[in-house]
Formats: sequence, structure tokens, C-alpha cells
Amino acid sequence: MAVQIVADLYGCKDILDDMTAITDAAHKAIDYVGAQIVEECVHKFEPIGITYFSVISTSHFSIHTWPEYGYAAIDIFSCSDTVAEGISQMLKELFGAERIVLRTIERDIGTTNNTSE
Repeated sequence: MAVQIVADLYGCKDILDDMTAITDAAHKAIDYVGAQIVEECVHKFEPIGITYFSVISTSHFSIHTWPEYGYAAIDIFSCSDTVAEGISQMLKELFGAERIVLRTIERDIGTTNNTSE
């Protein structure tokens, strides 16, 4: 089984347009979920906004920011079912978010006998 976490962070602080701060936050969150970075890419848009993406040992991790709205979208896909535990509070603290909406999607990777109809 695998899990995908989709997090919407609202009311975030100044971190949203700081490439170094975004990368540091990503590293802390990736470490928290017990993964290692295989490869990463970060891009700063003009005039504002950042996209961070990394392939991690358990799948992938991404951050997309809209500083003008104080908003960040974060996706974590992992083959470890334990990543959802506690990550909400961790992300809220890292981004200084006033509010976070976290959705967890259980992904079936074919370990059960599924058929499509």
C-alpha cells in the first residue's frame, strides 16, 4: 500500500518566496517522514513563487507556492503508510501557516486482487 498526502497551507509567512527557506523546509519534512532525497529541483518564478520537487527514496515530494495569497500546496507520495502521522503539524510549523487542510489518499499499488469494471 502507498499513501499520498495533499496539503493546502493558508496564511503562510514570508517563507513562500525564499528558495533557501523552502528547500530547508522540504529537507526537514523529508527527513521527518524517514526518506532520503534521490534528486531535487527548485525553481523561482518571476515575479514571485517557487516550485520545489524531489524524488525521494519512498517516492516524491513537492511544494508549489503562491506568496501573493499566503498559500502553499504540498504533495507527498510514499510507499510508507506512516508518513501521514504528524506531518500536518510539522508542515504548519515550518511554513508558519495559520491553517492547514490535509487529505490522505490511500493508493492501491496492486497488492490486492483488484479488477476494473
